Amino acid sequence: MSFAERYGPWAIVMGASEGTGRSFARAIAAREVPCILLARREGPLRALAEEIRADTGIDCVTAAVDLAAADAFERIDAAVDTRGVGLLVCNAGSDPNGARFHDREVGVWLELVQRGVVTLVKCCHHFGALMRARGKGGMLLVNSGACYGGGSFLATYSATKAFMLNLAEGLWSELRPHGIDVLSLVLGMTDTPALRQLLEEHGKPIPPNLASPDEVAEVGLARLAHGPVHNWGASDNELGFAPMSASTRRSRVLMIDAAAKRVFKQP
Repeated sequence: MSFAERYGPWAIVMGASEGTGRSFARAIAAREVPCILLARREGPLRALAEEIRADTGIDCVTAAVDLAAADAFERIDAAVDTRGVGLLVCNAGSDPNGARFHDREVGVWLELVQRGVVTLVKCCHHFGALMRARGKGGMLLVNSGACYGGGSFLATYSATKAFMLNLAEGLWSELRPHGIDVLSLVLGMTDTPALRQLLEEHGKPIPPNLASPDEVAEVGLARLAHGPVHNWGASDNELGFAPMSASTRRSRVLMIDAAAKRVFKQP
């Protein structure tokens, strides 16, 4: 199947107003799949949709949704309407705080959990079920190297990213027999407006050799069929910055999958 046949007829791209989300939207549209563009700011979304239509002739619709809001999933579902979603790109989830856990009110951390756990679970459950019924589709969860361990300034952020990693691995294991691809794309530092703003607020220079958002999108879409994990900058059998290579994690997931099936007496 072509990309459009495998992951169409529509894709959802979260956090599409800038950075990697914007690049994913353009890359997906270039592969002839129209996008439902989601982010908090409507203006940049509309500008991107017009740009994509002008460049590719591919249609896009937009919806201003705060993914940290309690009703985020309901608003996403309303924006999708009756469109069939064959690709879900969960790309929103940066931490704008850059603070120790007890130096901020608990509300800011609960927003991270709502966006990176609750909304994520609702979307993966709903749209994944529809993909399973059709027997094809994909879910690409854009992750961070913080998923491999916590540290100062990262307590809640790394916890949500670890959740994303394990969710992606479990869904890959469960859904691959149904023709659904699932990938946790684990990134290092990427040149996004959110990162630049955070560094500027803390008086830090822009590091060299940041990953390009356009390259991130191309690699992520290329690796989607080879889940459940891809570690940025490392081949499938290289550790890179991770404690395990992607191939080792894949083998581990398959081992756990086999053990779980024995326990629950499932084929």
